[in-house]
Amino acid sequence: MDLKEIQNLIKFVSNTGVAEVKLEMDDVKITIRTTLEGNTTETTYVQQAPQAPVQQVIAPAAAAPVAPAPVAAAPAAEESKYITVKSPIIGTFYRKPSPDKPVFVEVGNAISKGDVLCVIEAMKLFNEIESEVSGKIVKILVDDMSPVEFDQPLFLVDPS
Repeated sequence: MDLKEIQNLIKFVSNTGVAEVKLEMDDVKITIRTTLEGNTTETTYVQQAPQAPVQQVIAPAAAAPVAPAPVAAAPAAEESKYITVKSPIIGTFYRKPSPDKPVFVEVGNAISKGDVLCVIEAMKLFNEIESEVSGKIVKILVDDMSPVEFDQPLFLVDPS
């Protein structure tokens, strides 16, 4: 890994709000720890080989995440009848299998159990997220190419 890839990984981790990420490849070990309370730095340790000294890179942490805007009471009650499809992993959300292909689903599409709804990329692996319910897509809650966290809502599905 070069410095640019490490910096991109630091930015990705700080945007997701994850507390710690460890990455071990053939000859590179990286640990990224972030804290949002009190400490405004993130520390990254990079080790190139087992006998190589540990290099410490300190970069400023991203701004604290902004709390989502409060949702009005009426839409919340209305949305309770919908099933929420959540992300099973952290990564980058993609609505298309590739840039030149059409999106998997649109609002209003009927879906069946097992249909691919999106792809989430994690560490250069593309994971197809399949529907566990049949119904109709009511709302897409995440923008294309956005980072997502584990258990983050992605879609609202009307099962009726």
